[in-house]
Amino acid sequence: MMNTDDRFLQALQGGARAWRLALERHLKAHGLTTAGWNALTAVADSPEPPSQRELAQRLGVDGATLVTTLDRLVASGLVLRQAEPGDRRVRRIALAAQGVALAAQVRAEAAALRRATVERLDADAMAAAAGVLEAFQRLLEDA
Repeated sequence: MMNTDDRFLQALQGGARAWRLALERHLKAHGLTTAGWNALTAVADSPEPPSQRELAQRLGVDGATLVTTLDRLVASGLVLRQAEPGDRRVRRIALAAQGVALAAQVRAEAAALRRATVERLDADAMAAAAGVLEAFQRLLEDA
């Protein structure tokens, strides 16, 4: 029989993996990868278009990795690279009209998937689980 620590960590990893795979199925239907979706939503959530460097930092990826992702998003007509006035080395990343529409559509689908999944779970158990996971995160961040 598995001890509680191992069971918790296995459930945490398994749940995160299952959620990611379910979301990836929805993203794939729209021609997006998880990396592309993360970049798209980070741009959508920015009060002003971030620079490529700012976006890479926000996403926790290196610049070269982000460039490949952005190249795909630009080619798909979802984002635009805009030159920074006064500093041609800096490129700002903005959503194209198609990117705005797709971000809204995929957000709605992800929210529907989340609701359809979470509503089948006990609300009190979900609140307790959220509290445990938040405490776990704090412990790891402080380690």
